[in-house]
Formats: sequence, C-alpha cells, structure tokens
Amino acid sequence: MASQWLRVPLLAFLSAFVLAAPLLAHAQSTPKVVDIPTRPGVTQRFLFIAPAAPKAVAILYAGGHGGLQLDPQGNFGWGANNFLVRTRMLFVNDGVAVAVIDAPSDRQSPPYLDGFRLTREHAEDARAVIAWLRAQLHVPVWLVGTSRGTQSVAAIAIALANDANTGAGPNGIVLSSTILRENRGGDPVTGMNLAALKIPVLVVHNKDDACKLCPVSETDTLMQKLTQSPRTKLILVSGGTSRGDPCGALAYHGYNGIASEVVHDITSWMLAP
Repeated sequence: MASQWLRVPLLAFLSAFVLAAPLLAHAQSTPKVVDIPTRPGVTQRFLFIAPAAPKAVAILYAGGHGGLQLDPQGNFGWGANNFLVRTRMLFVNDGVAVAVIDAPSDRQSPPYLDGFRLTREHAEDARAVIAWLRAQLHVPVWLVGTSRGTQSVAAIAIALANDANTGAGPNGIVLSSTILRENRGGDPVTGMNLAALKIPVLVVHNKDDACKLCPVSETDTLMQKLTQSPRTKLILVSGGTSRGDPCGALAYHGYNGIASEVVHDITSWMLAP
C-alpha cells in the first residue's frame, strides 16, 4: 500500500512537470529598452527581448522612415503594425532573441532614417549593437530587415564585411520584401556590392506583393548577385490579405494574414545546422 501511495503522487508530479516543460522552454526576459553609446555624443535605442535560452539573436530593422519613436516604457510612437515590429514575439517564441531598432538619438526627428540607411554612421551604430548583443548572449547575431529595412541590413552587412575589426559584422542576414527599385535616391539593394557578403543570406518575398519598389520578378537578379555567400535561399510565399497602401504594413507587402508562417520560415532557416 505504501509503495502504491508513493507511486501515484510521483506519477502526478512527473506528469505535471512534462506538461509544464513547453511553458518553461518559452520563458523569456522582461522586454526592456536599451540605450547604448555608438558614435561620439550619439546613442542607439532598441527594445530587447530574449527567450530563456536563445539560440540566436535578430536585430530587426523596420521599413518606412524607421523612426519608431520608442519610449522608455517600450511603447512605439510609430510603426507598431510593421511586419517585424508586430511579430517580434514570434521570433522569441521560436528561440530567437530580438533587438527592435529605433532611429539613433541624432535622427529622432524627420526624416529619421530616410537618407541615412546607406551611411557609414548607420553601420557604426549597428556595429555597437552587434557587439553588445554578442557580449550579452554569446550566440550568432543576424540582421533582419523588411522593405526599406532591407537597405539598412544590406548596407550595414557590406560595410562591416570590409571592417578591419574582423568579426564586427553579423553572422547572417535576412531580407524580406526587399527594395529592388528606388524612387528616393540612393541604391536599391540590387545596386549594392552584394558580392562583398560572405555570410548566409535569406531572401523572403510575397509573390502577391504589389509594391512598385519590390517586384517579385527581380528577386532572381538579387539572388544572382550573392556570389560569395556560402548559403543562400529564396523563399517565395503567397496569399494573406491586403489593405491600404500596397507598400504598407497591412498589405501583401507586410505579410498580412500569413506573418506567423513567414516568421517560422525565417527562424527555421536561421537556426538550421
């Protein structure tokens, strides 16, 4: 009788532990706003969230003008519907920590990141964030951009690839809804020196994207320019729903209605051995 009495509570305890295990696996840090110094007199703000045991970290660059106007409590004054901003917790749930990037302290008014994404200063800000994340987490650091955020990601990765400080750049990049044509001056991603990239590159695009700057027909040209990358992939998705501006966050361009599947595709590829 005594052994039977002991067995039942033990089984109940083990069952409860097994059921709780998935919840423990997704335990995460409290989101916090971080400000770090980058260039002289300049700080870079980002929202940092990490799962209990991150396998990688993604620095997320939103599209548009990129000025998220992130306050000290973690609220976004702009861009809350952006694909990467609204899906940040999906990355965390897949085991990937995130740093959601705002404009730096010297770009906290219009035009924010417009006209700044391809500059050396932007790359210097990113270098500081990459170093901070590596020191905190000791895991691979990826840059993930969507729409005009792809210009940031590509330009930063290229600039840091040529950096004398070996290892200053990211371990890989993800380009979603890539800017393949430009109407504001500067270069589209396909106009950059993509042959400088010697890191993995994932490209994600919605075949139904109607944004005139992101024609799916030109994604093949993008892939052909990644001549030195050791690992590349083009993921074409379709469907979802589209509302408003075809280049907006709630259009096919922003993976409206299929965002969770797209994020899982991204994290699965990032974390693949």
